[in-house]
Amino acid sequence: MHQSRINDKYGFNGNGFNWHSDFETWHSEDGMPRMRAVSASLMLTDNNEFNGPLMLIPGSHQYFIPCAGETPANHWRDSLKSQRLGIPDQEILRELASRGGIEAPKGPPGSLLLFECNTLHASNKNLSPWPRSNLFFVYNGVDNHLQAPTGGTEPRPEFLGARRNTAPLDMLDPVHPWERRGWDYPQR
Repeated sequence: MHQSRINDKYGFNGNGFNWHSDFETWHSEDGMPRMRAVSASLMLTDNNEFNGPLMLIPGSHQYFIPCAGETPANHWRDSLKSQRLGIPDQEILRELASRGGIEAPKGPPGSLLLFECNTLHASNKNLSPWPRSNLFFVYNGVDNHLQAPTGGTEPRPEFLGARRNTAPLDMLDPVHPWERRGWDYPQR
């Protein structure tokens, strides 16, 4: 698991996110060597055309679009709130959208969207009265260990780019994951 997060967009004031490729950030800021990660977005609320659903450009995963500029130190503190750097050129976005279109997958709670880490995606603000909440789980290939960030910055915190405890899960292992890590079971 490379990272997990919740993306909440409250009704009337949920922020949007500019076009970007997650791999471009993970390569530059986490040192992810290759495009061997997939995002799983689990819809916790309805995702509809009004509440800022994720938009994707089909086929864009086939092209690595590097973004100009340097990554400032601790960029992650701002980039998780608003995407200002790492945004592809508008002409490139226009060309890729003219080839593949733009899709905004929608669905009820429990729907699952899987997309490749290099897929260009964005979302609009939520101006509707309805919330839009999704859980994101990013899975990285076990042979794709994070290296030094290619952008020359310090690695992002562990919760954004897992470097420890990256062993593959063994579905047949009878040992509970808590025990494997030497942790005590949570008390209820």
